[in-house]
Amino acid sequence: MLDLADHLFDTKPVPHGGNLSEAAERYGIARADWLDLSTGINPHGYPVPPIDPQAWLRLPDDHDDLEAIAAAHYGASRALAVAGTQAAIRMLPAVLPKGRVGVGLLTYGEYAPAFERAGFPVDRFVTEPFADFGNAASFVLDPRQALPAQLKHLILVNPNNPGAERFEASQIMQWYEELAARGGTLVVDEAFVESMPELSVARFADREGLIVLRSIGKFFGLAGARAGFVLAGPRVDQAMRYLRGPWSVSGPARVAVRAALLDTEWQAQTRTTIIAAGARLAELLGRFHPAIRHTPLFSWMGDEHAHHWQEGLARHGIWVRRFDVIPGVRFGLPADEAGWPRLEAAMKAVQEKGQV
Repeated sequence: MLDLADHLFDTKPVPHGGNLSEAAERYGIARADWLDLSTGINPHGYPVPPIDPQAWLRLPDDHDDLEAIAAAHYGASRALAVAGTQAAIRMLPAVLPKGRVGVGLLTYGEYAPAFERAGFPVDRFVTEPFADFGNAASFVLDPRQALPAQLKHLILVNPNNPGAERFEASQIMQWYEELAARGGTLVVDEAFVESMPELSVARFADREGLIVLRSIGKFFGLAGARAGFVLAGPRVDQAMRYLRGPWSVSGPARVAVRAALLDTEWQAQTRTTIIAAGARLAELLGRFHPAIRHTPLFSWMGDEHAHHWQEGLARHGIWVRRFDVIPGVRFGLPADEAGWPRLEAAMKAVQEKGQV
């Protein structure tokens, strides 16, 4: 037990966006004066209705209709409610057979540490748009080539965060068939797919060897609710249900998430709005840089001078997320109209300063 504790204490925390207090302290700018673009969360999240005070006083009801509503929303046979997909990531190694796991070099940073801590060999891959960085990875994920023979499991974030690569459902299922034939598993993280439902493979999640993770924090903007869903076949669902334990999602969060999943009118309007906003952000950034990739909720700017972009924008009170493994910066959506000209002016100032 002591060895495990020592190992965990030696593990560095994975950096994430939303760390505005750190930025405020580092640059001496009050939190209220920042334009925070460091996450990919919808800044106009679901307007949560009034919550019955009793929801705070009772234990959460794990047998309410929330999971059935989620399964219907995603077009899946079943859904397991968890305290955000982060909780699911920590459980995944316990329900998969040991074997080599493919994880993107530029992707959500919690997957590789979770599997490495559990003793899984992890192979990092790059996708075709980032093939120039292939020497830093074990393989290139190329639809024209078979997966590496030694690979047992594959973690795919679709669309990818932060690189914004998109994978068609037909291609994903081709990879699934390849892994299933060797007794492996494909895990598809669809945290950002809500605004691009055509990419989703949730409808296939009943198949053995396919696990789909869905988030309420991104499109719905309810990151503080800490709620998400695992879509999987009966065996994995039962195993993760046991590992999850009772009362994983709070009563108030269940009320908010239930309302959001049932409000199809809000979903349709929001999908249209953020698709337009995402295109607007990509167009704005494209005036200052040629390498812009985007999803409706964030844009990726690949640049070897990512540090200078983050530093320069921070001095204008704009906080963005920098990545170093493949150098680049991720920009989320401004929360109000005033944020757009402010971002444009800061981008221009940083560019003209000549640091990039």
